[in-house]
Amino acid sequence: MRRRFDRPRNARWPILAILLALIAALFAPGIASAQPGRTYTIATDLTFAPFEFENEDGKLVGIDIDLLNAIAEDQGFKVDIKQLGFDAALQAVQAGQADGVIAGMSITDARKQVFDFSDPYFESGVQMAVLETDNDVKSYEDLKGKRVAVKNGTEGASFAESIKDQYGFTTVYFADSASMYDEVRTGNSVAVFDDYPVLAYGITQGNGLKTVTEKEVGASYGFAVNKGQNAELLQMFNAGLQNLRDDGQYDEIVSTYLGQGASTSDNSIIGLIKSTYPQLLKGLWLTIVLSVVSIAIALVLGAIFGLCRVSTNMFVRGIGTTYVDIFRGTPLLVQAFFIYFGIPAALHFQMSAFTAGIITLSLNAGAYMAEIVRGGILSVDKGQMEASRSLGISYMKSMRKVIMPQAIRTMIPSYINQFVITLKDTSILSVIGLAELTQTGRIIIARNFQSFNMWLIIGVMYFIIIMALTKLSNRLEKRINK
Repeated sequence: MRRRFDRPRNARWPILAILLALIAALFAPGIASAQPGRTYTIATDLTFAPFEFENEDGKLVGIDIDLLNAIAEDQGFKVDIKQLGFDAALQAVQAGQADGVIAGMSITDARKQVFDFSDPYFESGVQMAVLETDNDVKSYEDLKGKRVAVKNGTEGASFAESIKDQYGFTTVYFADSASMYDEVRTGNSVAVFDDYPVLAYGITQGNGLKTVTEKEVGASYGFAVNKGQNAELLQMFNAGLQNLRDDGQYDEIVSTYLGQGASTSDNSIIGLIKSTYPQLLKGLWLTIVLSVVSIAIALVLGAIFGLCRVSTNMFVRGIGTTYVDIFRGTPLLVQAFFIYFGIPAALHFQMSAFTAGIITLSLNAGAYMAEIVRGGILSVDKGQMEASRSLGISYMKSMRKVIMPQAIRTMIPSYINQFVITLKDTSILSVIGLAELTQTGRIIIARNFQSFNMWLIIGVMYFIIIMALTKLSNRLEKRINK
């Protein structure tokens, strides 16, 4: 079949080269991690002390992490650990973004339908805790008519659900233990159900709670891989675990984190800034990089699809409208999950969290940029185009030389505003494991439980950046108007 229009072949090569370079830059991390070898990608939670959390030096530690590293050393393989959060960690394994998961995960019959588990490496159990000044709630019977905080997907949540009808209380769910404890400290809930080692560690760190019930018999924790996959990894984990038990390393690791004394670090605002500023600056830098790169790409997408939206061609206009409707009509959180977990699972490849974050923010912001471009063009009087065309100037040249220079003046403030929105939207990318500023705060809080002071510090950091952008927007607008 012959082409209707033949372009010079040489003209296509630069475009093809640029496209290939962009694809390589975006997907190189994922392709590299998919190469065969003895390095395994392991997903984990990020706020489940003492099993996984970051210490004051920003290093990932905990019972799970130390055990995994020791087993890897014993068996001669390497691990690349991804901190995703519990729910996202499970999805990462199912989507093929990770080879296994270790996150204080209880071995249950329901989970055995989806995952293959190792031998149990920790025997857990559930306890109830209340505010340390609360002398009214001493047993399950005292919970009647009250609210109880639990964490998504945990043994504590399952136990609470199993007895809540019997004792007449309601449950409210949270993504991490620190948020549960804050819920009780604020008085919105009277108690939490959590794994006993997590509660014990939190109490030693000053979370303001006390346990009031005996430990309930619970399930065992296990390392998991996708069902029917990575059998060799599971075998090495079991063999390494047994070796650690035999030589006493297992007991040393567990005793390092359980039964330790309360923290003596300075948890005042000044003390927290001194001890956490390297982590906060690193999170802030990632937030800025994500925002700047995404906005740069979104400007291009917005210009392309914004022009499509005002095109006189019905087909072209339909393309622009479809793009805008899809990405404005679905939540950013859903887009992030779909791009990071859904697409790689469907197409059988791996994608780095940073790449997925850039793609998500760019496509989302690009849809709003397209509407800004459309609004800016429509704000220019129609007579401008008619006058330009009457002088014999082509449509595209009229848009470039007459309409767009006037439209840009009205678009600048909206562009800056979208930059601010995108900067704040980076916090949503924590669900796929990107440790931007908000996620960094959550990680620090999981270690020291100083929610109020940490969120105050992070809020001030966001405020300074956003106010700087606002002032920049005002100055640009004044200069353009002059």
